[in-house]
Amino acid sequence: MDLDSSVGEIPLVGPVYQKRLEKLKIRSIRDLLYHIPIRYNDFSQMAKISHCRVGETLTLRGSLNSLKNQYTKSGKKIQIAEVEDSTGKITIVWFNQPFLTRTLYPGTDLSLSGKIDWFGTKKAMVSPEYEITRLGAETVHTGKIVPVYPETYGVSSKWLRTKIKLAYLTCGEEIKEYLPETYGFITLPEAIMSIHFPNTLKDAEVARRRLAFDELYFLQSQSLKRKHAWQKNWAAYQLTINKLAIDKFKNSLPFTLTKSQDLAVNEILVDLKRSFPMNRLLEGDVGSGKTVVAATAAFAAFVNGYQTVIMAPTQILAQQHFNTLKQLFSKVSNSVKIKLVTSATSIEQSKSFDIFVGTHALIHQKLNLDKVALVVIDEQHKFGVEQREHLIKKSGQGRIAPHILTMTATPIPRTVALTFYGDLDLSTLTEIPAGRQRITTWVVPPEKREGAYGWIDSQITDHDSQVFVVCPLIEESKKETMKDVKAVTAEYKKLTRLFGKLKVGLLHGRLKAEEKTKVIKRFRNRDISLLVTTPVVEVGIDIPNATIMVVEAAERFGLAQLHQLRGRVGRGLSKSYCLLFTESPSEKALKRLNAMRQNLSGFELAELDLTLRGPGEIFGLRQHGIPDLKIASWRDIDLIKKAKEVVKLRYDTVT
Repeated sequence: MDLDSSVGEIPLVGPVYQKRLEKLKIRSIRDLLYHIPIRYNDFSQMAKISHCRVGETLTLRGSLNSLKNQYTKSGKKIQIAEVEDSTGKITIVWFNQPFLTRTLYPGTDLSLSGKIDWFGTKKAMVSPEYEITRLGAETVHTGKIVPVYPETYGVSSKWLRTKIKLAYLTCGEEIKEYLPETYGFITLPEAIMSIHFPNTLKDAEVARRRLAFDELYFLQSQSLKRKHAWQKNWAAYQLTINKLAIDKFKNSLPFTLTKSQDLAVNEILVDLKRSFPMNRLLEGDVGSGKTVVAATAAFAAFVNGYQTVIMAPTQILAQQHFNTLKQLFSKVSNSVKIKLVTSATSIEQSKSFDIFVGTHALIHQKLNLDKVALVVIDEQHKFGVEQREHLIKKSGQGRIAPHILTMTATPIPRTVALTFYGDLDLSTLTEIPAGRQRITTWVVPPEKREGAYGWIDSQITDHDSQVFVVCPLIEESKKETMKDVKAVTAEYKKLTRLFGKLKVGLLHGRLKAEEKTKVIKRFRNRDISLLVTTPVVEVGIDIPNATIMVVEAAERFGLAQLHQLRGRVGRGLSKSYCLLFTESPSEKALKRLNAMRQNLSGFELAELDLTLRGPGEIFGLRQHGIPDLKIASWRDIDLIKKAKEVVKLRYDTVT
């Protein structure tokens, strides 16, 4: 048996337990040893029975005098035992563990760890951890710092402690240090031993920090490997940047680029001149002007005589990009030919188009992409890895690849971006272009809901306002389920009754593309006053006349998600509002939602949500393909920087 052996080779771990362990992602002995405790119980304080005090958590050792099952008035079973040592006797109480009377017999020597409390008028140890003690044998579950592990049905921490100890005794010596020096951390073998069998809580924390470093180090290493592998490609076309032409395009715009837009454009233009293909992430807040940055890069490709492909996740967003690009280029050159490609588009075989804008249909349509210099992927997390790679391969050949610019409107905390997107060069748009409206945000509790509906009615009636009403996804999925559709449909029916004469529209991901387009067109033409939708289809909807965003069950969203939704209004000249409806009484949830009232920056909100909610649920990180960290935290900036430094140092040393 070695580290890579199946966990099934451990004695008494049969097929049933193997299947249960798979839910914890434990398949090998190595996986088991890297199954890290989530916390520890400090049972290291030993005491004699006569010295026990109510409120203390400690370990007792004694002989079992008696143990019986007893029914409570409500019909539940409790187990009452008496344990004795040389100083006295004490009552031990367990709940709903009737099997104990069949496994523990009078005269058995026990080690018990738990809290001393009152049981009626008697001092007692309630619901303790226990194990039978044998002469010379070391305890596993009591009398020390005891780890508590992530569990699943049928696999308890007690079971895991036993198997992890056996695995460590059998294979622990195979764990070797891989770093030439430890950079101030303990060694890896020491860390694995101390994380499972710490002498003190400080030992456990020191071990956790080393293993957290390893986790971040691995992620950073993978990112750097991907980056250098990408840089071994040749750019399909190395562009010459015509500064006069670029300046002419900028001057034709009806607005002045912000400082961060200018900086991003310059970074991209430098990349386009290189012999290896660009691989850059353009991260920008809602309404920060990412499209015009991408348009400038596309114009640089056009001036060089090459094509650009822009892929968007939805037909709505693709249509919007198409309209925006036509408008942007109309002032500078009528010769830029743009083609919209969707599943409903019939493609004529022609090389005359300079820019193709479309959905995933770009992958499947028979397009002439023989002169593509630039591929822009908007909201890349909404595409599968294979879809993105297929488009890149279709636009290149072998180790020759086009320049890649990926864009996201989801603000990603810098610590996350530095670690997970380390293979991409990062450009960030931090300012909102002049003219965008400041949006007033309110948190609406249940008692104010009726008043809020009355105010919305008056805004529509008196000011001809239009309203988005967003319902959350009920089920944790990237795609809407029928359950989600039923929920949004029920809200649509409720609001139709509530608002009487006003026209209410319904939009969700299960509608056909033509139906979605038809609903959006009616909303844009003001035939619909309230549009009830799910968040799956909100990206890309730009309705300047929409001035009110209502979010139902707002506590279910990450702050950055709410910020994105809020960014769908405030695009015209009229005052705009965001109403966050919540039924939650949780102080933590209300604190998060109230943060939306003070913070207008998506990046600040993303960082705040990272602190308040922790990793995993920040703003749909999972939906961005970003993994949950098992040991480390996205909040540990110093450790992330340390891992990045060590990875770079080791890579530079090797190369």
